[in-house]
Amino acid sequence: MTDNYNSETAWAYHYATKHSYTSIRANPHFLDRSNQPLPFKIYPTLEPLYLPVEVRPTGIAALSAIAESVPAKTNAVPDLEGVAQLLYLSAGITRKRGYPGGEIFFRAAACTGALYEVELYLVCGDLENLQAGVYHFAPAEFGLRELRTGDHRRVLLEAAGGESAVAHAPLTIICTCTYWRNAWKYQARTYRHFGWDNGTLLANLLAIGTALGLPAKVVCGFVDGDINRLLDVDPDREVAFSLVTLGHIATLPPQSPVEFSRLFLETVPISSHEEDYPLMREMHAASSLHSAEEVKRWHAQAPVPTSLPSAGPLVQLRPLSDAAMPRDPIEQVILRRGSSRKFDRTPITLAQLSTLLDRANRGIPADFLAPMGSQLNQLYLIVHAVEGLDSGAYVFHRDRGTLECLKQGNFRTQAGYLGLEQELPADAAVAIFFLADLRPIFEQLGNRGYRAVQLEAGILGGKLYLGAYAQRLGATGLTFYDDDVIRFFSPHAEGKSAIFLVAVGNRARRKS
Repeated sequence: MTDNYNSETAWAYHYATKHSYTSIRANPHFLDRSNQPLPFKIYPTLEPLYLPVEVRPTGIAALSAIAESVPAKTNAVPDLEGVAQLLYLSAGITRKRGYPGGEIFFRAAACTGALYEVELYLVCGDLENLQAGVYHFAPAEFGLRELRTGDHRRVLLEAAGGESAVAHAPLTIICTCTYWRNAWKYQARTYRHFGWDNGTLLANLLAIGTALGLPAKVVCGFVDGDINRLLDVDPDREVAFSLVTLGHIATLPPQSPVEFSRLFLETVPISSHEEDYPLMREMHAASSLHSAEEVKRWHAQAPVPTSLPSAGPLVQLRPLSDAAMPRDPIEQVILRRGSSRKFDRTPITLAQLSTLLDRANRGIPADFLAPMGSQLNQLYLIVHAVEGLDSGAYVFHRDRGTLECLKQGNFRTQAGYLGLEQELPADAAVAIFFLADLRPIFEQLGNRGYRAVQLEAGILGGKLYLGAYAQRLGATGLTFYDDDVIRFFSPHAEGKSAIFLVAVGNRARRKS
């Protein structure tokens, strides 16, 4: 059993999975298309309960939905139509594209390589038109497959160390991640992608929860083994990564109906063979919690300090007024969202950038971010084309709503190089890098802090996606040359680690 607070494993994983100019060129990995994993988990012996397919208008603007959350103790219970809306707009199939080898199924939230390694499971009490049970969400059929009957929410409550949001949630969604489905392309770096891909999905889920009037909270503190056993997943292949509670009721869940046992349900193999990358499993094991008492101690840790000093010139951000804010509802924005494949180098406005940063950074309801509004990642920007803002490198001071200029200049070439020598961060109006000081994070949250910082980056990145598309801009998430990013933003970024990258700008129109 590995101690969560022995952070040697997390540091070892982080250093071993860094990208550099040399490591990319020295890697002999190639994509075996004949062994590409299935994008779905399939239980062939279980019939799906089909979900309602109509998307109900919420009337809530996307820029409001990503910025706000419903107060924690607001009594609210989703019905089956609400459950369907939550699932469809976070992990449902929104479009398909054919290619010579078959079809790609694009989902509501962005995912590295469109490989969709995140699976969703529901644990609920009796809801309107949905009986208490443990269910797996099947995007291909847009349905639920029942794995266990009865109310098993007490298992979640005990695994989460008595977390209040879990205690009073009529519905909790468990997000698991499947190693091989993403590692087929990205190898051991996949464990970082777990946080990014789970996070972008959660950004959608939290926004739709807000639009439906449901209080929600992301929970990262839980006994890993208990959750995995409840879902009956093989932890060498698939692991619980996060929980999100939805709704609130006054009563506590009853005792579980029976002691749950193995299900031995057949699933379709996702590939003819799988390659193992032990670093990922070692990282997950080192960040696992093993008892409710350990979870309670983890929840009791002091907040991670994240304040940033400022010394350079400051630019005050000027978000759009409420009256001028685009009113496109969240469901419409999600359905038109996609990862931009080309930007056209035309400028965006300072008001657009200000609105994007303001609305995406108003806080995430999560058990590792207390008090509400705390943040593990800091945002550093390379600005190429923003009207009213000089080109250059900046750091975002969230508490003051300002950008501090670190250096002026045209850095398109450098941004393209930092983003793994891709055109997207060079052509965008702005490249937004997520950086974090892992030392205090590991001190306060242990190895599990590595999960938390990646997950938070994914959620913030997902909010940036939605905020950009709400303003008719484009966005895409990218990977990067780790240490070169830090060198570029130093001395201000010295000692930090690169976590994620999102490029935002005007999408290039396809030639007719």
